[in-house]
Amino acid sequence: MPAYTELLVKVALLCTYTGVYRSARICASMAAYEPTIGLEIHAELRTQTKMFCSSKNDPDETRPNVNICPVCLAHPGTLPVINGEAVRHVLRVGTALGSTLADYTEFDRKNYFYPDLPKGYQLSQYEFPLVSGGELAGVQITRIHLEEDTASSMHDESTGETTIDYNRAGVPLMELVTEPVIKSAEQAGEFARELQLLLRTLGVSEANMEKGEMRVEANVSVARPGERSAAYVELKNINSFNAMERAVRYEILRQTEALERGEVIVKETRGWDDTKQATFAQRIKESGADYRYFPDPDLPSLRLSEIEGMTAASMRATLPELPQERRARYIAMGVKPEDADAFLKDERFGVFFDEVCAGQHSKRAVLASNYIANDLVKIVRDIESRDSVYSAGMPISAGDFRTLIEMLAAQKVSSRVAKDVLRMSIDEGKSPIEVAQEHDLLIKSDAAALQGVVDSVVSHNTSVADEYRAGKAAALEYLLGQCMKELRGAGDPLVLRELLKQALS
Repeated sequence: MPAYTELLVKVALLCTYTGVYRSARICASMAAYEPTIGLEIHAELRTQTKMFCSSKNDPDETRPNVNICPVCLAHPGTLPVINGEAVRHVLRVGTALGSTLADYTEFDRKNYFYPDLPKGYQLSQYEFPLVSGGELAGVQITRIHLEEDTASSMHDESTGETTIDYNRAGVPLMELVTEPVIKSAEQAGEFARELQLLLRTLGVSEANMEKGEMRVEANVSVARPGERSAAYVELKNINSFNAMERAVRYEILRQTEALERGEVIVKETRGWDDTKQATFAQRIKESGADYRYFPDPDLPSLRLSEIEGMTAASMRATLPELPQERRARYIAMGVKPEDADAFLKDERFGVFFDEVCAGQHSKRAVLASNYIANDLVKIVRDIESRDSVYSAGMPISAGDFRTLIEMLAAQKVSSRVAKDVLRMSIDEGKSPIEVAQEHDLLIKSDAAALQGVVDSVVSHNTSVADEYRAGKAAALEYLLGQCMKELRGAGDPLVLRELLKQALS
């Protein structure tokens, strides 16, 4: 039995046993069907100029219609010119995915009319995409092609008017299409997040979904296990990964219940209403023939192997350490998987970890990753919450942080004290060793120096001391805690424990 179906059967049984009869019916219905999901992901590319003209590509521009020219406004008589940097960006993505890079490629006209499309067609690629095949996060890639973005439509509900901002028209846009092999909303979300991380690592796109720099569309169909439905639904208007996962889950349930009622699924485009947490019909899905693709007569076809700097070898030479490689390296060093992911998502912490752990033993690396992920991250987030313009890398140098880790490894400070030393070192602008010395926080292991604290604690906790003498072992731990409190965590617990046993004997 497929794992997905087996899981749903178990959920159905659980629903039945708990008396949630409608839920059990739904779960049982879902167990009888299997979802198939494919993704289409658009990402605006980071280039100085637009795809086919010299107008500035600036996603942060707030003034409407300033980054425009006769080419991206489709004035008669203008001619487009291919942005070579955008082509290189897509080829580098394909290389990172292990894809096949095209030798021959061309641009096509995708014909449709919409107010945000000034030409009446979109320059895209159809038969000869730049990239074919590849894999990411266990999901096979069908193709990646390059096209131009549309303008932005802005609707004013108070007046009912729609205005168009052409700043975005002509911005280079990468479209990645996966094979329909995804089986859950969670897997779809994992793929999309991993792609965003790859695009940022390669420096080809910021891929911010909230700014529209990355847009995810999901094609969802449901059928009996082992079968495939030709009537898939395309989900649009999705502005976050979490919203995409919710939309996919909803659509799987909607189609399953419709099939159970004997209804026929319509091949259509549906939007996602985040307020209602439901999809809604928009239009019947177009086919490739509806767009009447044909090669653009104003743009040359390309033989990439004949263009300097665009061969597969050239692309490989430009690749940094990829996210999956970096993740594997961190885990091999002993870093917890969740911490490795955190270092990848916020590169500041990953770069800092690498600086701290350069040439370090694995034990030091584990200590460093724990204190970065659990303590330094919190300190940085706290600084950012108080200072909205804070943009510094790290509030402590890699050298000082490494000193703190060495102090921990050499048992010069306790794990609890190290947290305080880290924060005080940042607040006071001093090295960890200076802070520990000035605040008397270095571990004290000299028995003679600790004897007075032990005697004081025992004399002030006579009832607890008597409990220990009566056989209550936990009482010793309480007394040890009181000693550590008196010493502000700077006592050697092994020495203190022995001194306490002697004092209580």
